[in-house]
Amino acid sequence: MNDPLKTINPATGELLNTYPRMSDAEMQTAIEQCHAAYQDWRQRSLEDRAKVIKAIGEELRKHVDDYAELMTREMGKLYRDGQEEVKLCAGICDYTAEQGPKELASEEREIMTGKKGIVTYSPIGIVYGIQPWNFPLYQAIRYSISNLMAGNGVLLKHAEACTGSGLMLRDIYEAAGLPKHLFTVLLISHDQSEKVIEHDLVRGVTLTGSDGAGKIVAEQAGKALKKTVLELGSNDAYLVLDDADLDLAVKKSVEGRLFNNGETCVNAKRFIVTDKNYDAFTERFVEAMSNIKSGDPFSEDTDIGPMARADLRETLHEQVTESVKNGAKIRCGGEVPDGEGAFYPATVLTEVAPGQPAYDDELFGPVASVIRAKDDEDAMRIANDSRYGLGGGIFSANEDRAIELACNHFDTGMVMINGYGIATPNMPFGGVKDSGYGREHGGFGMKEVVKIKAVFVY
Repeated sequence: MNDPLKTINPATGELLNTYPRMSDAEMQTAIEQCHAAYQDWRQRSLEDRAKVIKAIGEELRKHVDDYAELMTREMGKLYRDGQEEVKLCAGICDYTAEQGPKELASEEREIMTGKKGIVTYSPIGIVYGIQPWNFPLYQAIRYSISNLMAGNGVLLKHAEACTGSGLMLRDIYEAAGLPKHLFTVLLISHDQSEKVIEHDLVRGVTLTGSDGAGKIVAEQAGKALKKTVLELGSNDAYLVLDDADLDLAVKKSVEGRLFNNGETCVNAKRFIVTDKNYDAFTERFVEAMSNIKSGDPFSEDTDIGPMARADLRETLHEQVTESVKNGAKIRCGGEVPDGEGAFYPATVLTEVAPGQPAYDDELFGPVASVIRAKDDEDAMRIANDSRYGLGGGIFSANEDRAIELACNHFDTGMVMINGYGIATPNMPFGGVKDSGYGREHGGFGMKEVVKIKAVFVY
């Protein structure tokens, strides 16, 4: 437990930095200091909070290059993708600052037995966020900015691999004018994390991670009657229907599978192709994936960088191997390369069926599962044949029909039509089934962990 936290460059294996873990007493002090800062912050007007949130976005834009460099060194994402991540996060700050005062403003309602009713959205206290390594800045921004706008204090337990990114965000927040300790990074162990969830001053818990981790945190929080928001894993299905534009489908499927080195909860992972298009799509998709170049994530001509850790690569390769043992076929990739770094090639599996990890589970890395469907109806059935339900996609020339399928038949929290994307500040983000519950972005995240209070005036 007393071992220091370590960050390691996954492209080289180089030790980047070490950070001492907090003792229990230091952790207790940090929580108390966050609560003290919250007591002042909660009294600030919505407009004042919005000004600080806006300033955070401006401060982030000053650090696009150095933050992207740090993220690339800590978890291996392409440097250019890191730059776009910082810009997205600045945009989230802009949206929250603009819309927050409107979203959180008190509402008046007519009531049957009095003059009026008032609905208020009040801060609840400290919200504890447990966040993963794949988007070191975005994952932390996504929950913290909305909660800060709502008036809450925020604790962050970031993944060990991106400890430096968490601390850099704290420094940027404070440079932009956020009160010291209001956003606190906890350098703690998993055992200490459970004590944070139980702490009387902590009123809400949000986790982004695997469904297994989500079940553990939800159980711990449930015992303490703490509100939770869970954004968990998925094996998002992208449907290539009979009338799909195959040029577009192939291009966006490669992009959707490999974005962020294939380590994204809303990556396109299962490609369900109707019999009419299966052979043509598969041939072109395999060719495109075979031409993907992995290498130095700082290089402009690199398509994918390393996976974030060597153990994650091992897990992915085991899933590929197990799928092949159970009937899947490797069409390209599928072998651990020689040399330093946690690299894994762009891989395509076909003959994917139930009972294989490639069908049933989340493959968190650059491995695509191509599944044959009889027709459009069968493709939709296969897409929903999953314990997950975060995102998904549809390729079809009939946009109206695709929208109808997305709205009324796709059992997920998000659907992309004829394209691929991960997040937009003004649209809700979140899933169903084993992909979790609760929503972030689009104004919804600001109201996930607040007191919705009814005031009756007679």
